[in-house]
Amino acid sequence: MEFRGATTRQKALDLIASGVANAEVARRLGVPVGTVGYWLHMDRSKRGECPGPHRPSCPRYDGRELDEAAYSYLLGLYLGDGHIIQYSQHRVPSLMIACGDTWPGLMDACHAAMQAVFPDNSVCRVRRTGCHNVKVYSKHLWCMFPQHGPGRKHERSIALEPWQQRIVDIHPWEFLRGLVHSDGCRITNWATRLVRGERKRYEYTRYFFTNKSDDIRKLCSDTLDKVGVEWKVTRRGKDPFNISVARKASVALMDTHIGPKY
Repeated sequence: MEFRGATTRQKALDLIASGVANAEVARRLGVPVGTVGYWLHMDRSKRGECPGPHRPSCPRYDGRELDEAAYSYLLGLYLGDGHIIQYSQHRVPSLMIACGDTWPGLMDACHAAMQAVFPDNSVCRVRRTGCHNVKVYSKHLWCMFPQHGPGRKHERSIALEPWQQRIVDIHPWEFLRGLVHSDGCRITNWATRLVRGERKRYEYTRYFFTNKSDDIRKLCSDTLDKVGVEWKVTRRGKDPFNISVARKASVALMDTHIGPKY
């Protein structure tokens, strides 16, 4: 595409050199702000202006401390609405989580979790219609999210590695919150009941987690079992894609630790 051409890239660098902010450069040229930042970084690197030979470390292989609660939440988000991709013009892959503009608090929480898990990397937000992609580039994404692979998640096997399962066992509510924030909802249902011969309407709160992947739904239901939440499977048409939590005590427990999106 033209916006990735050398001419547009040089225009971006010239504008930055003249004092124009990255976001304004992105707006003028119609490119993602993350792309502008990447071009600036590569230009500085070629000129030897990057601060030192710093190489972001990996919690799995370099012994860097990992914010496990943030990782458990981010893992839930990734399994729901996240994907990892590496474009040919980039040396490193990127993790993107789609966050609806309706819930700015969720977007902030996703941004904060990404920054906590990858403290040496910059997190950005790329505007899309009705949502933003919260995005981070890192060479260690393959290490941190070994569930990546070709094709859609529900078309391949998804299983946690032992080190991931240990983190989820320690921080189950963060994992569930990430799943619900990505592919779940908290809604108010209503039904009618016959009371002393008179039909009355009553409302009740319910949580749903909806995902086509049998493996991801099982990760959700197994974690719900561990925290003492009762659940059942409901169907969308003929497909059992929904996990429902409707028991009053279980909903109260979910409200304490998760609550509605905001």
